[in-house]
Amino acid sequence: MSEYELEKFEESIRDKIYSIRGFQVMLDRDLAELYGVETKRINEQVKRNKGRFPENYCFKLNQIEKNELVAKCDRFKTMKHSSAKSTVFTEHGVAMLSAVLTGEVAVKISIKIINAFIEMRKFIQSNMQVFERLDVIESKQSGMSLKLIETDKRVDKIFSLMESGEIKPKQGILFDKQVFDAYKHVSDIVKSAEKSVMIIDNYVDDSVLTILSKRKAGVKASIYTKKVSAQLKLDVKKFNEQYEPVEVMEFDGSHDRFIVIDEKVIYHFGASLKDLGKKWFGFSKMDVEEVEMLHRLGKLK
Repeated sequence: MSEYELEKFEESIRDKIYSIRGFQVMLDRDLAELYGVETKRINEQVKRNKGRFPENYCFKLNQIEKNELVAKCDRFKTMKHSSAKSTVFTEHGVAMLSAVLTGEVAVKISIKIINAFIEMRKFIQSNMQVFERLDVIESKQSGMSLKLIETDKRVDKIFSLMESGEIKPKQGILFDKQVFDAYKHVSDIVKSAEKSVMIIDNYVDDSVLTILSKRKAGVKASIYTKKVSAQLKLDVKKFNEQYEPVEVMEFDGSHDRFIVIDEKVIYHFGASLKDLGKKWFGFSKMDVEEVEMLHRLGKLK
């Protein structure tokens, strides 16, 4: 299996991990597919080795859990009218399966699946603040069964945001040759604006205008730069004839580069936006209300 195929295989495993009863689990049917055996063989081994599979290793889905899973995933539609109760396995249950399913392939597959569980757990731990914020937002909702369902939804929402790129790191480094990654990172920031985008960068060219063309309709855009050259004036004029206008003004009070989104969040960049990906540069995200810069930026308007 090539490196690319291996990566895709591991991604397919992570896509089959769900949050149920506070556990990260996989369904018997998905495990059977990965192991290359029939689902009934998986369940037969559990029955034959009950002592090895306590409830924190594997358990049967109840009707509410089954319905919620079917509602969230189109590929489980065949389960909707089935009377059979699916079995799900936790990370420990998968490890035990490798002991009761004979063969070298079963061991190798189990290792890859457990690695996927570990990566998922690391992701959840590193994004705990996001989960806590979602818990606060939905803490007013009552009912134990409702809370269990909503917890699953929140976990799935985090996974979806991760896949779509809407959850962005607060800080990091992009290296040389990562031209597209850097361009996409900044473009996604601009796309996140609902009301306004303000760019402070001493060196601006038409590539920055291209990034601003990706903002949502109705979002105001302004650029503060050290000098508005004749070429930049022409570029802006032509840009404004086709897209929602961008206001460009001269400002030489800043050494660093910043993007301000909706007057709420400031992104700091260690390189001019026109030079993204050419050399290493760092970036960070700051809450506006936590920095004096909020008041100083207000004077620019």
